[in-house]
Amino acid sequence: MTDNSHDGGGDNAPTVSQRGPELGVALLLLAIAALVIKDSLRVGIGWADDGPRSGYFPFYIGLLLLLSSGGIAVKQLLAWTRTKAVFAQRSQLALVIAVFVPMVVYVALIPWTGIYLASATLIGYFMLRHGGYRPFITTVTAIAVPLVFFLVFERWFLVQLPKGPLERMLGF
Repeated sequence: MTDNSHDGGGDNAPTVSQRGPELGVALLLLAIAALVIKDSLRVGIGWADDGPRSGYFPFYIGLLLLLSSGGIAVKQLLAWTRTKAVFAQRSQLALVIAVFVPMVVYVALIPWTGIYLASATLIGYFMLRHGGYRPFITTVTAIAVPLVFFLVFERWFLVQLPKGPLERMLGF
């Protein structure tokens, strides 16, 4: 058996350096911080007669986020040519994709099937595919968890969650 880890062909071959993802997340958080600060200024960050205005605390949280993410972005840009750290290897990215793709499908299914059926499907898939559970335990759990959420949110807290055509037909 040959060792492919040095020629870039093995499972543990680096595929993504740390530079890009770290800078990308820092810039995303920087943009979110700017939006939080802008909206906080819109609603007011000062004090009113009855205490702080609506934007007071979000403004300072946004400011902290802006400073920290900005610092990370600047640090990453300054060390861009010197940084060779690996963000992930192929085998690690495969594990992330194995979770990410079903989650995207789950989110895409919610408008069509409703949150309860989509959740039961996702739970069942993960239990069978990645957990190795028996079909009976998987089925019971995949039905019980969304049922408990239905009772807690819809009946107890009176919070309506997204319904699909099947769920509406069953009266959920």
